[in-house]
Amino acid sequence: MQLYHVSKAYNEGQFALQDVSLEFGRGEFVFLTGPSGAGKTTLMKLIFAAERPTEGQIVVLGRNAPRLGASAIPPLRRRIGVVFQDFKLLPNRSVEDNVAMALEVFGAPRAEIRPKVFKILKQLGLAHRRDHHPLSLSGGEQQRVAIARALVKEPDILLADEPTGNLDPDLTLEIMDLIASTATRGTTVVVATHDLGIVDRYGKRSVRLEGGRVVEDAPAPGGAA
Repeated sequence: MQLYHVSKAYNEGQFALQDVSLEFGRGEFVFLTGPSGAGKTTLMKLIFAAERPTEGQIVVLGRNAPRLGASAIPPLRRRIGVVFQDFKLLPNRSVEDNVAMALEVFGAPRAEIRPKVFKILKQLGLAHRRDHHPLSLSGGEQQRVAIARALVKEPDILLADEPTGNLDPDLTLEIMDLIASTATRGTTVVVATHDLGIVDRYGKRSVRLEGGRVVEDAPAPGGAA
């Protein structure tokens, strides 16, 4: 995944991102850090093709994302797992159904979907809540459902925007361990976080944004992925 001189302006002269060039390798785990408004969420939305850059090119899974037509974007997104801060859960569907939908869009057989969904819900401590609806869950539980939905399809790329923001410290480490383990299976993982303690703990590459620009790109200690 490569970004070449990417800029994004929402209003003339007001840039959310400016001249960002980055490359993420297959199976690499990268933290995005920086203050609120630094451009972390915007960067993820551009990778996911939820928005288009004002300038520059973004190559995602071999495709030039900004140039894709409307019909080509959904197949690309199916290969990307996303955890955004607003969760985007369907309120009238159960937890199990919300997670299962990530596999149903692939046309996966029903007999395969339920075991996979149950496995990921169990890993995230949500198996007992699988028949509940999102609005009956706490914020932390909703966050875990969003993470389960992103992970269940074993994506090529995982984008997580503050994935542990509503979780207690012990659960934060469990969830981060699960997210980190996906990179060892070849998934490119990009996690935006304000929690520098997590960044220090996991010892991965860290890209810091300020004012829409990359101000630091610190490699993983010892060159680890």
